[in-house]
Amino acid sequence: MSRVNWENEVEKRKTELISETRKFLQIASVLDESSAKPGQPFGTGINDALNLLLKIGEECNFHVKNLDGYAGYIEFGKGEESVGILCHVDVVPEGEGWTRPPYAADIVDGKIIARGAIDDKGPTMAAFYAMKIVKELGLPLSKRVRMIIGTDEESTWQCVDHYFKHEEMPTVGFAPDADFPIIYAEKGICDIKLKQEMKTEHKKEQSYPRLISLQAGRRMNMVPDDARATVQIKEEDFLSITNQFDEFLKANQINGDTSGEKNELTFVVKGKSAHGMEPKLGVNAGLFLCDFLNRLLIASQGKQFVQFITDFLHQDFRGKQLGIPYSDEITGDLTVNCGLVSYEDSNGGSIGLNIRYPVTNDGKEMIKRLESVAEKSGFSLAVLDHSPPHHVDKDHSLIQTLSKVYEEQTGQKAELLSIGGGTYARSLESGVAFGPLFPGREDVAHQKDEYIMIDDLLKATAIYAHAIYELAKE
Repeated sequence: MSRVNWENEVEKRKTELISETRKFLQIASVLDESSAKPGQPFGTGINDALNLLLKIGEECNFHVKNLDGYAGYIEFGKGEESVGILCHVDVVPEGEGWTRPPYAADIVDGKIIARGAIDDKGPTMAAFYAMKIVKELGLPLSKRVRMIIGTDEESTWQCVDHYFKHEEMPTVGFAPDADFPIIYAEKGICDIKLKQEMKTEHKKEQSYPRLISLQAGRRMNMVPDDARATVQIKEEDFLSITNQFDEFLKANQINGDTSGEKNELTFVVKGKSAHGMEPKLGVNAGLFLCDFLNRLLIASQGKQFVQFITDFLHQDFRGKQLGIPYSDEITGDLTVNCGLVSYEDSNGGSIGLNIRYPVTNDGKEMIKRLESVAEKSGFSLAVLDHSPPHHVDKDHSLIQTLSKVYEEQTGQKAELLSIGGGTYARSLESGVAFGPLFPGREDVAHQKDEYIMIDDLLKATAIYAHAIYELAKE
């Protein structure tokens, strides 16, 4: 057969592709537990988005299936083996500060602006149209091509669990939900809770200053940008302690303030948020506040808590003080983000850690070492969530094929990338993340005024169509 001009095939369907993408983006597919029910476990918006995609697939004569509202798929072709394309229709909440309505999907300066435009509804529609092009061209294939549609990728991944309880694992696949060229390695991700063991004699303690409460962070995978603590003090120490805090803020070039009177003070520290995959890019307000409190408090349950945090976590994002540092050439350094800090005088404290470890690291051994350190300091350890690392060998046929396609379509070298984040690709035995964000483009996922460039949407569609053909052809 003659060589297919994939860009021309996309151009023929440009108007339709943009129209369908905007319609898809106009559904507010955010997790809504209040409207959850059997058949739509994550609420009305997500269910509407799933059904819209399945309906479009059905209208284009694909084989479609809804798996109890948890997931769905759109498929064509025949064969024992299959190519999987893992997408998701759910989006994060829109947040504040948009200059355009987040679900209007307005086109401005060559961009479609909407929540989900780049993560992941825009790329999902690009992948769907790529499938549609290959199907309509009647190209000879030896494998089935199946789009697997997730519905809670932004939360707990129940959709993936449900899907693979009922359906097969694709032979190979990709997730259009990250960066081009190819993400072939993803670190292991482990959420750990450390709980301070309460001492019976603590209730008798009357030492001052005395830590009453401490809170920092909202999610384990985010650097806390706000922290506050309330401390009982002697009334005569009020002025000296507030001055001490002011000096601490100045010395560390961070913002904060105090409030209270007489024998009680509340301290607030303002930091800078960042993704937990690289905590050194943020300013952890909780760790700085613990550092100050460690200087202020004397022997007590509260002192023990903040001293552990200061000694083992403050200014150390690579696990050195915890005794778990590790690095490899594929995915770089192990990282530790202290995302949650909580202390109450009557219950003691807890610490939430988000640890991302390299693909060649032994995650179970790492946890054992961490548990030993915690126990020696009076903390118990619980693993809340653990997703092992994912890695596809650079010589795998999937990598070779996608590299060839990317280079032919862009004229650029297909550099292999590794990340500390996690994509749907890690749910596949042989899967990688493949686009849609081109090198040099601003990453606006989860941000206000999220957008996708229309030119990039079209280009990604051409790349995906070519990739599907090459992976599934006879």
